[in-house]
Amino acid sequence: MTDTVVPEASPRPDIAILDRSDLVYALDMGWKDFRKAPFFGLVFSVVYVLGGLFLAFVSGGFVTQTVILALGFPLIAPFAAVGLYETSRRIEEGRPLDLYQIFGVIWNEKDRQIPWVGAIIVIYFLFYSFLAHMIFALFMGLSVMTNVTSSYEVFLTSNGLTMIGVELAVGAVLGFILFGLTVFSLPLLVDKEIDFMTAMLLSFEAVRENAGVMLVWAIVIAVYIVLAMIPAFLGLLVALPVLGHATWHLYRRALIHPGEEDKRPA
Repeated sequence: MTDTVVPEASPRPDIAILDRSDLVYALDMGWKDFRKAPFFGLVFSVVYVLGGLFLAFVSGGFVTQTVILALGFPLIAPFAAVGLYETSRRIEEGRPLDLYQIFGVIWNEKDRQIPWVGAIIVIYFLFYSFLAHMIFALFMGLSVMTNVTSSYEVFLTSNGLTMIGVELAVGAVLGFILFGLTVFSLPLLVDKEIDFMTAMLLSFEAVRENAGVMLVWAIVIAVYIVLAMIPAFLGLLVALPVLGHATWHLYRRALIHPGEEDKRPA
């Protein structure tokens, strides 16, 4: 009989108050990490780029196929983010960037807490998808729209424009809530021994305490991603690793762990 060694849970970190200079610092460090390790950034961002291209190619604009194919994507994406966070952590600690070891960290996460976060993202996505269909039915009634590329004129009606406004408002609120739950929880789960529920609640609390700054950060991320998607998703090859590395450094400033010094300037 063998005894399983259970790692000791990490103590709860303190939440720091951020300002916009922290966002500038995080983005600057994100670019620096990407320049120091461009290969690793490209390796992990290609998951998102190929996923986006695959969804666009296979779905052909059909909503049902897009939803089905997109369901598995949130389960895979967090693991790519783990690679970016681990790369930044190794750069920060002055450790060698060994591809085999970094992939080993990603592989080990399958037995830890990251998959649970992916599962929650899927459930959240399903809830939003259901809500979006309800909003469509509420405003469009029995209108049939099977292909967005051939039925776009339905959006130009008064009901269609109202529906778009409501969808955007609801999507923005739900998106920011999900952002709050995951923005710091994923790097925290990579960095420390902590359960996923505690990590997500801590992340949300940190975002709530820094609501204005984190709203700006969410907008920065959205702008980066939208602009990067314009050239056939290829801009994501650079934007995603920069944002991933930057998120790690913002996390390091937002959550101060016992025994670690505050990385923000006095």
